[in-house]
Amino acid sequence: MKMEHVGIMVKNMDESLAFYQNILGLELRNREWLNESVELAFLFFPEQPSVEIELVYGVLVENEGIVNHLAFTVENIETELVRLKEAGVTLIDEEPQTVLKGTVKIAFFYGPNGEKLELVER
Repeated sequence: MKMEHVGIMVKNMDESLAFYQNILGLELRNREWLNESVELAFLFFPEQPSVEIELVYGVLVENEGIVNHLAFTVENIETELVRLKEAGVTLIDEEPQTVLKGTVKIAFFYGPNGEKLELVER
């Protein structure tokens, strides 16, 4: 019916929340301890509140499922790359790549847990 959420295992909840809120602009909907060792946080974009990113802390997993990357739409990819670099974010692509016969620009970077993230300008 629709995309609900994507779960990301994190090493440090506070650091991850700061990144997703302050760098990427998501808002925190809920943060709670599932039990004595597992903490969850759900974030969303105000423009798309029905889709969430779930941050999961305290679960040790090895290769549980495969998610290659998360992609975020931007209006000006060059400006966003400069902003990310100035914020200390590790860029995979210093310059955007043009794909789909020149109709889309993309660039990849890393989140605080080594997760691969992508900017997309259409």
